[in-house]
Amino acid sequence: MKITASTRVAGVVGHPAGHSLSPVIHNAWIGAGGLDAVYLAFEPPADGFRRLIEGLRGVALGVNVTIPFKAQALALADHASEPARRAGAANLLVFRPDGSIEADNTDGVGLVRAMELAGYVADKAVLLGAGGAARGAAMALLDAGFAEVAVVNRTLERAQEIAALDPRLRALGWDQADAALESASVLVNATSLGMTGQPPLVLSLDALPRSATVVDMVYRPMRTQLLASAGRRGVKTVSGLDMLIQQAVPSFQAIFGQAPQGDVRRLCLEALGEAA
Repeated sequence: MKITASTRVAGVVGHPAGHSLSPVIHNAWIGAGGLDAVYLAFEPPADGFRRLIEGLRGVALGVNVTIPFKAQALALADHASEPARRAGAANLLVFRPDGSIEADNTDGVGLVRAMELAGYVADKAVLLGAGGAARGAAMALLDAGFAEVAVVNRTLERAQEIAALDPRLRALGWDQADAALESASVLVNATSLGMTGQPPLVLSLDALPRSATVVDMVYRPMRTQLLASAGRRGVKTVSGLDMLIQQAVPSFQAIFGQAPQGDVRRLCLEALGEAA
């Protein structure tokens, strides 16, 4: 890749960000599209997100945003899409030529598209977590036709904040997860539990119907303990990698103004040290 003074810059912002596969995905699409651009990983300190975004305003094309900055990303934007406003979080900031920032949330789109690849029943869902990713997922599940979404979180108050967004959402403490799983057609992990370097996700799937689908947004490791447990029960699974790629498609189009070309799954598996 030849980088010059005219090379346009985009990237992903998180803390941490070094583990992200977004540069692998977007740089592959940049190459396939013949674009003079580069996609980088930015890892500001916890209190440095605003300074970074203000510095990129008018310079970069846009950035994807991950943990823990999604709520801050929405607050910094001049304009926001309906999915971002409803979720109260943004995973995409696009920098316009006039210096303004547009926020969007493609997490929900990525989640539903990944679930569609595996097949799912839109009945009742259990959603683990209450952060920015969970907010986007909750809204997307409702839009996909789920009659009810149970938001399960260790801090009940945070789950209640999400549940207040729509009457079809209900907040539950972690000790109520088993009861919620009994009638669930989909289980989504929107926490970082189970990620490499993070605490494990401790959750029994004994109550989950075998007809359900289990989605884990974590993709390091590729096959998390949650997905392994679901697989042993014969339950359909959707990996975090599938969701990551699917949410990257509209992100790339918004940042670079054209649809991505090429299948990047093999490159991602290689980066993860997994067999294709």
